[in-house]
Amino acid sequence: MTRSWWGWGADEARLSDAETAALVERVAALLPGQDLTDHAPPDPRALGVPPPRVTPPAALAALCSADVVDRLGHARGKAFRDVVRNLHGDVAHVPDLVVRPRSEQDVVDVLDWCSATATPVIPYGGGSSVVGGVEPRFEGPAVTLDLGLLDRVVEVDPVSRAARIQAGVDGPALEAQLRPHGLTLRHFPQSFEFSTLGGWLATRAGGHFATLATHIDDLTESLRVVSPAGTGESRRLPGSGAGPSPDRMFLGSEGSLGVITEAWMRLQQRPVWQQTVTVDFSSYEAAVAATRAIAQSGLYPSNCRLLDPAEALLNAGATTSGGLLLLAFESADHPVDAWMERAVELARDHGGVVLASRDRPSGAGDAGAPAETADTADASQSWRSAFIRMPYQRDALARRSMVVETFETACTWDAFPTFHAGVVAAAEKAIVDVCGGQGVVTCRFTHVYPDGPAPYYGIYAGGRWGSTLAQWDDIKAAVADAIIARGGTITHHHAVGRDHRPWYDAQRPEPFHLALRAAKAALDPAGVLNPGVIV
Repeated sequence: MTRSWWGWGADEARLSDAETAALVERVAALLPGQDLTDHAPPDPRALGVPPPRVTPPAALAALCSADVVDRLGHARGKAFRDVVRNLHGDVAHVPDLVVRPRSEQDVVDVLDWCSATATPVIPYGGGSSVVGGVEPRFEGPAVTLDLGLLDRVVEVDPVSRAARIQAGVDGPALEAQLRPHGLTLRHFPQSFEFSTLGGWLATRAGGHFATLATHIDDLTESLRVVSPAGTGESRRLPGSGAGPSPDRMFLGSEGSLGVITEAWMRLQQRPVWQQTVTVDFSSYEAAVAATRAIAQSGLYPSNCRLLDPAEALLNAGATTSGGLLLLAFESADHPVDAWMERAVELARDHGGVVLASRDRPSGAGDAGAPAETADTADASQSWRSAFIRMPYQRDALARRSMVVETFETACTWDAFPTFHAGVVAAAEKAIVDVCGGQGVVTCRFTHVYPDGPAPYYGIYAGGRWGSTLAQWDDIKAAVADAIIARGGTITHHHAVGRDHRPWYDAQRPEPFHLALRAAKAALDPAGVLNPGVIV
């Protein structure tokens, strides 16, 4: 598998010619007159990337790569604005070296070197950031610390159902090492194939479950972190009331306070019983009400994803006047029929109509994929298949002057109707202002809580080649302003990075900012850890 230097995922997994042709045909029908001329990515070795400006000490030289394509592949994440800049050959702010530690001591030595020379160092997991979290967006030299060689499940505690895991392991490798023990982390973000445990922890990633254990935080038992001020490890405990949590300080810190090298993670048995159901609604208001009722019922479905009509049509090929609710329950301990029956009853109380359902037979085992990957000829499976391919479709459309990107947030149920209307109105107005009105805004719920949903919005708009970056930045600013003005969070699970900093600064309390700055000064006195994120 060859990782793409300019776009999402693997080169071998890009859209086929037939997939691309079908996608372009759909977009042409949706946006007649849009220029969909293809613009291929440039040759990375012809972009004039300057040579490294730093020289590592001899003891670290064997860990360092100065290869141009390697450096370009670590220069930024996988957001739309990253892809567009790469397609245009805009490769400013490339790390001077990519350093791959082989042990925790190597991490300590790299941080000592960087602190002594005041060289910024950016911790890097899988590089799937969509908020500028791994980009050296500043002047001067920088090194990227790629933890990919720290990729082992070191120890499994089957009694407590937990494992000590190195931070650089990616999703598939992690699950492969847990499978012989009959256990799973059961954390499946869209980036699962191309992201790491350390990245999930550092960004407070959201995973597979729509309820209960929705964030990686919920699965974390303890952390081991290396900072320029020293190495620390929190105590393994199922819970503690002993002061502020040391883990909470590093979860979501995005490599600005220290480098997470290991974690003890809470595991689960692999599910045996699974059921999925697709429910159709005639009105969006009824669909939202049904979703809220299920979220507040105490049933805790593993999947409770509501697609609005535009999302259902574009990414599941399904027509609905109100919305589609994709429901799933799963268990390693017991059949889930009763839970599903009650959830369906709640949906029907709000006018829901079951379109399709699927039972997973007892004892069928599990391949380590989310429940909604189960084969079924319904909208749930169609959407799931599209979900995996969405980033590749985004890249194909970015090559054809389309503005295609997402933003996500969370708010309380009581605020949702006016919040949603305001955010959609802001997005639609921005599309008119910057793209001439050719565009669509979609919405789906990725996670739901008893007190509110996490809406995830998609933007599909016709852009102009050479202007799509500025067009998206204008749209992003408009919707981010609307989110903060209406009491939402600037991000539910994509982290802050550099792209969200202005709105995060407005969201977080000022005394908390002062505390973060003090922690940064204490743990990273030279200020070399991922400058520009969080603080």
